[in-house]
Amino acid sequence: MEGMIRTFIAVELPDTFIPEIKRIGSAFNLPGLKPVEPGLVHITLKFLGDVSEDNIEPIAEALSQVKCAHFEALVKGVGVFPNISYIKVIWLGVEGDFGLLHNEVERVMVPFKFKKEHGFTPHATLARVKQVRDKAVLLERLDELKDVNIGTFNVGSIQLKKSTLTPQGPIYETLKEIRLK
Repeated sequence: MEGMIRTFIAVELPDTFIPEIKRIGSAFNLPGLKPVEPGLVHITLKFLGDVSEDNIEPIAEALSQVKCAHFEALVKGVGVFPNISYIKVIWLGVEGDFGLLHNEVERVMVPFKFKKEHGFTPHATLARVKQVRDKAVLLERLDELKDVNIGTFNVGSIQLKKSTLTPQGPIYETLKEIRLK
């Protein structure tokens, strides 16, 4: 059986945002929370899961058919999934043409029969919540950061990424970068 690669399609945030992401992320360095390494914070457009190596090229080829002009995006605000009374993920909000970009990614991925995502909310995961030990502190920090504004950047490409899970955390590697028209 040929190798399987755990993959996803993402928009990377500029490196210039890392210090600010680090500062915001440190607010969630609380017991029971697992912050994402600041340099790994990204916007997932679609998680593909395990894909056979033979499919990487065809998927990259399909992604080059995405019809979406590059656009300005704003990284702003902190929120949670699924809701404030049951927090599993803490995220950075992003604004821009991500809905259109996501729909285009879904469109070109149809032939590969991946599960279609419904209710796409563009975001960049800051931390995963195993359990909330101190809800009051967490809610206070979420409130302090809810309107934080990191700034704008130009979304000029999407990446087909490989994710290798290790005990130290995931390692991401770009398999293909696809420039937006």
